[in-house]
Amino acid sequence: MFDLILLIFSGALVGFAIGLTGVGGGSLMTPILLLLGYPAPVAIGTDLLYAAITKSSGVVFHHRKSNVNWKVMLMLAAGSIPVSIGLTLMVMRNGISDSEQYESLLTSFLGVMLIITALVIAFQKHIQRRISPVDDNTESHMDEYELEPAFTRFSHKHTALMTFILGLVLGFCVTMASVGAGAIGAAILFLLYPHWKATTVVGTGIAHAVPLTLVAGLGYLANDLVDMRLLGSLLIGSLPGIYLGTHVGSLFPDKIMRGILILALLLLGLYFTLFH
Repeated sequence: MFDLILLIFSGALVGFAIGLTGVGGGSLMTPILLLLGYPAPVAIGTDLLYAAITKSSGVVFHHRKSNVNWKVMLMLAAGSIPVSIGLTLMVMRNGISDSEQYESLLTSFLGVMLIITALVIAFQKHIQRRISPVDDNTESHMDEYELEPAFTRFSHKHTALMTFILGLVLGFCVTMASVGAGAIGAAILFLLYPHWKATTVVGTGIAHAVPLTLVAGLGYLANDLVDMRLLGSLLIGSLPGIYLGTHVGSLFPDKIMRGILILALLLLGLYFTLFH
């Protein structure tokens, strides 16, 4: 009974963080499950299905608000879904899911992804301020465009290709660590589509995250790496947690809440990278 209460509380804690800051689902759930003693593959697999279920309602909401660019979502999925399927099939075929090397790889990769996610969240607003729509009628903007790095000019000319490549990267990162579809995906979408509203970036990211986490989670499930009792307990706690976090969030400054989240992700990332 104590374990059940602890798991429900963990789900509520992560849900509270999501409601409070808008981010932190996969970034916090898997580390918490590892700290509770669950093997890395089970923690990641369970978290993937947890993310697919909890984010599915967000897709419906953003679709009704016309916040989802389905063309871009499909370009992302064209890269991420095959990568996710390929990785899970490779694990299944080689039977490495129970090896210590596999768990160590997942844990170390998770630590690196947590550090990257913390940095992306820390500088995301700075990136958004730096990017503004280019107005061809103004000489200043033309000069600014000419001074852009070669990579930025390339991404503007080959946006579809870069979107597909982003899908490949996210497919690998999310399947290996259940982290990356949110903050990292959104940050790169802001770079590739600077004319988009923030709501479109968020909506498209969530629409892509649901099928990706579902496919990856089902892959882990096929490898017997999902704890269904754990999944149910987390879902029971997360729903009231998200509701409470959404209402409490308006009482605290956004900078403080995001600062706490960034610090937590950095410390967890360093712990799993260096000491676990």
